[in-house]
Amino acid sequence: MVVEPDCAFCQVVSGQQPAHVVLEDETFTGFLDRRPVFRGHVLLVPRTHVVTLPDLPADLRDPFLAHAQRLATAMQVALGAQGSFVALNNTVSQSVPHLHLHVVPRTRGDGLRGFFWPRTSYAEGEAEEYAARLREALSGGA
Repeated sequence: MVVEPDCAFCQVVSGQQPAHVVLEDETFTGFLDRRPVFRGHVLLVPRTHVVTLPDLPADLRDPFLAHAQRLATAMQVALGAQGSFVALNNTVSQSVPHLHLHVVPRTRGDGLRGFFWPRTSYAEGEAEEYAARLREALSGGA
């Protein structure tokens, strides 16, 4: 596993930075965005440092998308979302230079319009509650 010591997401993957992890295996980690568009917004990252989608090794493409599907489903099961918004940036507008896929829970009338991403925050203890609900759905418990 390649880890860049100055990369915020590599620090999350390695446990150096705290995060509310909802999905983790040998190749990927999914954790709650600290500044979510909506509560339950997850970032899915490869555990090895990869900067953009074109840099992602071919053998990781299918598992990356499979995890995105699982997260999108978990949001409906665990959070009552009607759907999800799934997106990633390559270089332009990529706030952290480590490949990350946004999976954002959506409901009709939630106010998300176009590419304007309003950000919110979690109340004390709320992030762990959302993370636990998503972990339960991902494990088949919900």
